[in-house]
Amino acid sequence: MAQGSPWTTDCYNGMPYRFIGNSGLRASNVGLGTWKFGYPDTGDGSRVDEKTALEILDSAVEIGVTFWDTANRYNNGTGNSEKIIGKWFKSNPDQRRNIVLSTKVYGGMDGCTPNHSRLSRSNILDSVYACLKRLQVEYIDLLYFHAFDPEIPIEESLLTIEDLVKRDIIRYFAVSNFTVAQLSKYKSVQEKLSSRCKVIAVQNQFDIVTGENPKYQGVLQYAAESGISFIAWGPLSRGLLTNRYLNIENVGPGDRLFDEGSTELYTDNKVREKITRLSSLAKEWNIELNQLALAYMLTLPGMGPVIPSASTVAQLKSNAEAGKIVLEKSQVERIKEIVNY
Repeated sequence: MAQGSPWTTDCYNGMPYRFIGNSGLRASNVGLGTWKFGYPDTGDGSRVDEKTALEILDSAVEIGVTFWDTANRYNNGTGNSEKIIGKWFKSNPDQRRNIVLSTKVYGGMDGCTPNHSRLSRSNILDSVYACLKRLQVEYIDLLYFHAFDPEIPIEESLLTIEDLVKRDIIRYFAVSNFTVAQLSKYKSVQEKLSSRCKVIAVQNQFDIVTGENPKYQGVLQYAAESGISFIAWGPLSRGLLTNRYLNIENVGPGDRLFDEGSTELYTDNKVREKITRLSSLAKEWNIELNQLALAYMLTLPGMGPVIPSASTVAQLKSNAEAGKIVLEKSQVERIKEIVNY
């Protein structure tokens, strides 16, 4: 043990950690979504170039944001998000143990035949090996299935996960974009198999203004009741839960919702009323709107770490502060009156 190291600790570089599901794995309260990382000049659909992304990753470690989320198909199936993270690990090999690294597999990648997609044993193995190569690591802390596969037998998929865990290629397993019914199917199958293929988390869309995607309604409650963590993607509703959209006249090219043509979200009167009221509370408490949203989410039953993305180091640092905020009961109740969650 290094001189001065504690026997145990609940935080790293000032950032509190929390358990993921009923497992022994812990991750920073606020993580980092890296879907934006890539090479925008190539038309890959990314929004953060390599230089900025590497600066964000450097800063993330410094402030304890060590739960990093990516996927093999991010940025139009280029693998560029994983490649940039891999460049960072190549330059910082001594930091690997400090990072909880997660990625996802499912969709067509690394090949064009029918065997290069879905959750067959063949595609899971090929996809994971390709992820390791792009990420330049020897193991993945948390592997997700990026979607439910209605065609491949669940047993085949889960037994492949068990093999990967036995070989220490992946250490924990989770799923993404699953319904309650699909989670229940997995649970019934995995109970007949090894605990090595147990689902410890589900990553679905969620934010405190628009809530869960209607298709996946009820998953947050299911997670709370089942001892798995709900890890929300899009926790800031694509930037809506920042000060950027408070004044519609200031919104234009370069703002994500504008660029994606989702003007109905930030012009909806009911939505605007909510974010205006939440913004007033944030000002009253001397915090940012994004920090209020993330800190409140961390109080919800079943909620695991939150994984907002960041386009700048300043955004990263602002989001990270939410992981240290402990809302009082009265504050939680005032937010709940607005968002109904």
